[in-house]
Amino acid sequence: MPSSLIRRGVWVIGVVVLIIALAVAALPLIASTRIVRDRIAWELSAWSGFRVTIDGSPRIEVWPKFRAILSDVTLSQWTETDAPPVVEADRVEVDLSAMAALQGDVAFTTARLVRPTIRVERTASGFYLPPLPTGGRISRSIDTARGVVTANPQKPDLGKLPSDPFGIVEFRDGRVVTSAEGKDTEILSGLNGQVNWEAMNSDASLTASGIWRGESVQLDFSTAKPLVLFAGGSAPVTLSFKAAPATFSFDGTASMSDNAYFDGQAKFAAPSLRRVLEWSQAGIAPGAAIGSVSFASKVNASAGRAKFENTTVTLNNNPGMGALDFSFAEARPVVAGTLAFDTLDLRSFLTAFTPVAPTGEDGPGDIDTSFADRINLDLRLSAAHATVGPVQLADVAATAQVKDGLAVFDISDASAFGGTIQSSLRFDRKPDGTQVEMRLLASDVDTGAFATAAGMTRLVPAGTGSVSVILKGPGKAWNSIFENADGSFSATFGPGTLNGLDLQAFLKRNQQGGFFALDDVDKGSLPIDGAEIKASISKGVARLDKAEINAQKYKIWLSGIASYAGRGLALSGGVVPNGQPAQQPQANGQAATPAPPAQNQSLFFVGGNWSTPFISPIAPGVSGQ
Repeated sequence: MPSSLIRRGVWVIGVVVLIIALAVAALPLIASTRIVRDRIAWELSAWSGFRVTIDGSPRIEVWPKFRAILSDVTLSQWTETDAPPVVEADRVEVDLSAMAALQGDVAFTTARLVRPTIRVERTASGFYLPPLPTGGRISRSIDTARGVVTANPQKPDLGKLPSDPFGIVEFRDGRVVTSAEGKDTEILSGLNGQVNWEAMNSDASLTASGIWRGESVQLDFSTAKPLVLFAGGSAPVTLSFKAAPATFSFDGTASMSDNAYFDGQAKFAAPSLRRVLEWSQAGIAPGAAIGSVSFASKVNASAGRAKFENTTVTLNNNPGMGALDFSFAEARPVVAGTLAFDTLDLRSFLTAFTPVAPTGEDGPGDIDTSFADRINLDLRLSAAHATVGPVQLADVAATAQVKDGLAVFDISDASAFGGTIQSSLRFDRKPDGTQVEMRLLASDVDTGAFATAAGMTRLVPAGTGSVSVILKGPGKAWNSIFENADGSFSATFGPGTLNGLDLQAFLKRNQQGGFFALDDVDKGSLPIDGAEIKASISKGVARLDKAEINAQKYKIWLSGIASYAGRGLALSGGVVPNGQPAQQPQANGQAATPAPPAQNQSLFFVGGNWSTPFISPIAPGVSGQ
């Protein structure tokens, strides 16, 4: 009895195996007769909503997977017969259900697009997107979901969403193009990735990589409620974008309705902001080399506006915090906000947001103010510590503003050199050219340290004083500002020392007559009670209106001109004992031709240039003894 049962079981298993083998063997025949090209095209059309055309004959493979291999496949809009296809693929591999095929049906689980070309169009929002299908299961499911969302926007009934299967769509070695005047322009190449969406009411994810503007990029996107999102409802979204120039991520909720919005946490990082500006082709000149930049923030974005709150920003490893507001409702984007830093490189910051500072790489060069046509900016800055080149600042309050062709960067208050600093850099674009205005006010500063930072190392009184500089001129190039500037310079100095001058040796050489270099008498210092300098600047030439140094026994005065462009000097001066009036220059600022000099006054002429001045005695006057 047991052996009989065993024999019957073996026969049953054998029959089943035979039936399965016959079915598998019959699949290619069934496929060749019933799963024909038109049926596959029809099923693809019903699935996608596009008109699908298959020029090549399908090839059916049974092992290792039951699939159809289609060649020369196009997906086009039903209503636009003259328009180029939305998708063209050299080959499409479709994984089929064997059981459905045996019943004469077509059921897809996975579709692979090999070397596809996807055409996109630029939308009103500025994004490039493919045309949407006018029908198909996907479109109908979205329409149904839209009704569910409209019935209860805050909490739609997810149980009423369609549950039609979708599957997996893979794409390999593809490209994305946009058409203009009958010509295709490639946007993305080397496109690889896949869409995972098991059913319409399940979660979905997209992973894609490719080459964009010469850089490898990777995009990852996922949402737990894709159908709700596409129907205009609110859904959780995660997005990650990675490339060598920059990375970006978002985690929060989003809506794709007419009142689209994003609300969540965003992060951005770039090793070089200059490289990002060049790669993004934003049209904003990158200016000088800028270091790394990163930010993390809570973002709330809706149509035409984005708010960044609790923002942490890092520029060149200098962290800061604040809030930013981006508006796109006007003709130019508007960026406003406040940022507070512990430490900040002001030159890098200025170049990053208003690229008008000289690069220092290839010389001063031309000034590029085209950024003022592309952005409006209003930022309030503060920093506990800041640098401007070699200058160290503390407790800085500053603003950066760009609007309607006017760019202004102000340091309204800062501590430096033991005193306070205020400065302003202003670019005003006018029909006849850009005008640049610079202002600097240094109050109660260490004048020796201030002069060293400004590159003035000769005959600057060391002590406490105040300096004011105002320059205004054409802004075609940085050199032209200084060479053609008009303005004024004034400085007052308290008690201190005048380093780099041995007055007794100077008077002795002047009494002896003959030319001599100032370097010959620079081994010494002169205690002074104070000094005052006033100069008018015209076309890059400074005319001394007043220049007096008061020492314990003597008064030293100078008048004449000093040129910025040629660095030349043409000054006359004198040393007179205290209590005796000094010879004054003529009203036009030129030194008077020495008449008989005042008693005991030692007169001289200063020529040469700023770095190597020489002295020519006019009258011996005061003895150097």
